Amino acid sequence: AAGSCRRRRLAPLNEDNGRFLLLAALIAAYLSAGATVFSALESPSEAAAQLRWNRTLHNFSRIFNISLPELRAFLRSYEAAMAAGIRVDALRPRWDFPGAFYFVGTVVSTIGFGMTTPATVAGKVFLIVYGLFGCAGTILFFNLFLERIISLLAFIMKACHERRLRRSGLLPPNFRRGTAMSGVGSLVGWKPSVYHVMLILGIFAITLSCCASAMYTAVEGWNYIDSLYYCFVTFSTIGFGDLVSSQNAAYQNQGLYRFGNFIFILMGVCCIYSLFNVISIVIKQVLNWVLKKFECRCCPKCHKSSARLGRRNAITPGARLRRHNISMDADGQYDSDTEGRRLSGEMISMRELTASNKVSLAILQKQLSETANGYPRNVCINTRQNGFSAGVGALAIMNNRLAETSDSR
Repeated sequence: AAGSCRRRRLAPLNEDNGRFLLLAALIAAYLSAGATVFSALESPSEAAAQLRWNRTLHNFSRIFNISLPELRAFLRSYEAAMAAGIRVDALRPRWDFPGAFYFVGTVVSTIGFGMTTPATVAGKVFLIVYGLFGCAGTILFFNLFLERIISLLAFIMKACHERRLRRSGLLPPNFRRGTAMSGVGSLVGWKPSVYHVMLILGIFAITLSCCASAMYTAVEGWNYIDSLYYCFVTFSTIGFGDLVSSQNAAYQNQGLYRFGNFIFILMGVCCIYSLFNVISIVIKQVLNWVLKKFECRCCPKCHKSSARLGRRNAITPGARLRRHNISMDADGQYDSDTEGRRLSGEMISMRELTASNKVSLAILQKQLSETANGYPRNVCINTRQNGFSAGVGALAIMNNRLAETSDSR
């Protein structure tokens, strides 16, 4: 058992790779389960619709004395006209400036309804170049929106937390933000909870979707369930295109409706994007919990040796110099994935590191202030990690701004 445990520890499957493989397996299982459910729900309806259509086609051919090949050729021409945007009823022009603006908005946001597509070679080539920079810029905009909405929520939740502490008598009545907090132990290390932020964003997304659905039901004439379905498909950038808003030739108060439609889609996409990233943090913590349950428990001797190695390597040679650099400047950036990472590349709890360096109070005070007020943080700890060690994108933003939910950290 000890030999197998050692071989397992020497394997290249570290925590990050294990989390990635576990998530890949769960996604594959999730996709398979979803395909099974949708196949069971939609396949009978599809077969029944195909049977009705074949019956209608044969009846039309017999009544009007039209051969089936000629009828099918006519229907193929009609399908080609629909793909080009031609309808029996009058619709808005697809490629006037408002229509083209609606199109490019669905391109850069990756919604991609598909009701409008370039037909010329020049338009298709330009779309490739345009979408490359447009999608990248829009994703950056979503990330900046996420950072600011989390900073705003952190500021509000910190103010509510301070009010609760004042009411309970744990915070001095004359306490102000930015003052010394050495005597305020209840605020040291405080960060907004992931679950609270997820709840707030979820409530806001539901409220926004309900309001937008009410507008679409009144203006487009859809039923409310279809409007809710359209809101989710659009806000999540899935964009099937079976329902598309603002496509009729004319509306009552058309300018106001188009403006409201743009605002709802913009805010909905930003809000759902933020909510998805908060949920991804929770999923990541569940994966960490599952990996922790899979840890090797077979050999107590290995655990003892691992504990001795951990204590021995907790502070590496040259740590005194690094401790001095950390204690002189508390502006370092600590990502939740890397803030516990030892300078030797191994993992250690942030609490143990700051306790050994005796600067936990200064670091946590600065971290609390930056989290609640959204101040920019500068990297000032000289490590051997590359520029991506603190994380990239929305996941790094969420890890920096929100409290840890894992018991292992």
